Amino acid sequence: MFPSSTRCPATTAVFLLVLVLSACRTALPPPAEPAAGVEIHVAHINDHHSNLDAHANFELVIDGTPTRVSAGGFPRLTALFRETSGQPNTIRLHAGDAMTGTLYHTLYKGEADAALMNTVCFDAFELGNHEFDEGDAGLRVFLDHLKRGPCQTTVVAANVQPAIGSPLAPRAGDDYLKPYLLKPVGGTTFAVIGIEVRDKTMNSSRPLPTTAFADEVATAQRMTDEVRAQGVRHIILLTHHGYDADQAMAAQLSDVDVIIGGDSHSLLGGFPAVGITASSGPYPTIVRNRDGDPVCIGQAWEYAKVFARMKVRFDDQARVVDCSGEVILPIGDDFRRQDATGEFVAVDAATRSRILDRLNHQTGVRVVEADPLAAGELARFSSKLDKLKQQRIGSASEALCLVRVPGESTNRSSGIAGCERANTLAHGSDVAQAVAEAYRQASRLADVALLNSGGVRTGVPAGEITFNTANTVLPYTNVLYELRLTGAQLVEAIDDGVANHLDYGRSDGSHPYAAGLRWHLDMSRPRGSRFSQVEVKVKGSELWQPIDPQKTYTLVTSDYLATGSDGYATLARINAAGQSVNTYLLYTQTFVDYLQAHGTLTRPGTGDYSHQSVITRDGTRLP
Repeated sequence: MFPSSTRCPATTAVFLLVLVLSACRTALPPPAEPAAGVEIHVAHINDHHSNLDAHANFELVIDGTPTRVSAGGFPRLTALFRETSGQPNTIRLHAGDAMTGTLYHTLYKGEADAALMNTVCFDAFELGNHEFDEGDAGLRVFLDHLKRGPCQTTVVAANVQPAIGSPLAPRAGDDYLKPYLLKPVGGTTFAVIGIEVRDKTMNSSRPLPTTAFADEVATAQRMTDEVRAQGVRHIILLTHHGYDADQAMAAQLSDVDVIIGGDSHSLLGGFPAVGITASSGPYPTIVRNRDGDPVCIGQAWEYAKVFARMKVRFDDQARVVDCSGEVILPIGDDFRRQDATGEFVAVDAATRSRILDRLNHQTGVRVVEADPLAAGELARFSSKLDKLKQQRIGSASEALCLVRVPGESTNRSSGIAGCERANTLAHGSDVAQAVAEAYRQASRLADVALLNSGGVRTGVPAGEITFNTANTVLPYTNVLYELRLTGAQLVEAIDDGVANHLDYGRSDGSHPYAAGLRWHLDMSRPRGSRFSQVEVKVKGSELWQPIDPQKTYTLVTSDYLATGSDGYATLARINAAGQSVNTYLLYTQTFVDYLQAHGTLTRPGTGDYSHQSVITRDGTRLP
């Protein structure tokens, strides 16, 4: 049941509108609470980013031997969600970023994602920042597809308020977005309150200027107080806010019991027994709220790889007694290992039996058969993609690993052979460096190419590269801009990208990578002194020279950065002053052209990486 609302007059003051709508909601009668406590199961995923197919050639280490499998994929997740249908008191949640990341989004604009989500029937879906990548109108297209299905999933985002008359609020503020879901479970009522990451969405996506985003913590407490006033005593926050931010928020709130989150792509628990060692914390993570009561926090990694299920037990005073759970990596039963020639081939029957026996005695990794309904839905969309996806455009002689910030704790290239230590090395992202080189090649004028690490979405395994690979690496619709700026402004721009995540706590996807520009970076120092020994290789020269603060250079970058997103305020000022040109070159196509021109993609030479040395925030010098 949803909170009912009366129609309130529209107002041009958007934040005032939030308060008016809140005040106009009619309180529900207090639900009856059971005499004894209740136990619930929360099944959840997040950040699937249009990854609907299984991940082929996903590498595990079983009995010390690299073993490739098919992992995840939405039909396997649907099968695991269906297992919960016979389990009483289950709530099914998606913590956002359903869209953007593969050709399914590029060609279907959310229709394919909605169809697969409707094979699960989530009780609630929280908006992610990438839901706004194509503006409020693009988000509405996706939500309309979701609404046409049989599930009628509630979309929650308490701190997002679209203006009346805009695509997400054609008639009323809650036409598409609800602040919370009130769900009867086990004889009582649970509130599921949606919280969207504020600054990241405003600065790193494309919502309308009239769409208001309120503070996450203040909104969470205000909505908690509102539902408590209606007699609801069990509170779940469904957030797209990040694992660290969720923990910090929990400590500032009263009466919150559970936080199911997304955004940071955090793997909790993990699978060390099969060689996946990257883990951001335990599953579930238990912290204390402002009242000193436990809060159970969960997140389920990324890209439809895993399914998470949390069990939470409450006492008769509606306090959390304990919580436990599991994160499951669903895989297929086709196991491949290297033969004498180094090729990965299917194992023999005896080896397959041993592998299955080993997995049966380990927690977390399970052979799961794809749900037939979900597989059928996926086939409707995938059949149209197959020809385009299979078109070969080049190859990689070695893996190009994905790293946002050198030294980061999460290995974003888990499962790609050759990338096991990528996040610990000073040079950072191989694939971002390659994309920067592609930008620079595409421009006839640019001395320097610059990109944000979050614009590159996946690493590239060694082997054949297809059109699908390029569109998965660069899944957005950005075009390239050329800007004229001084050396001093260029250094200020890369300083903007680091300050965005170090100083302002926003997305670390702003971290800069460049071609034709290299530096030494010390993140333990304050802004203005982090970059040293900055050198540039001007167009037509193969020599690195110290950057001249007074000299004018030409920079090529995406329209996303040129217009100031991800904190690149210096570039925004230059663009606003008319010192830029839209090349109308689609950035994904520049990567395709680069691959086709070179044939075989290799890692850059040591001297061509933008990061020549890195000291982390805590003062550690990376190798």
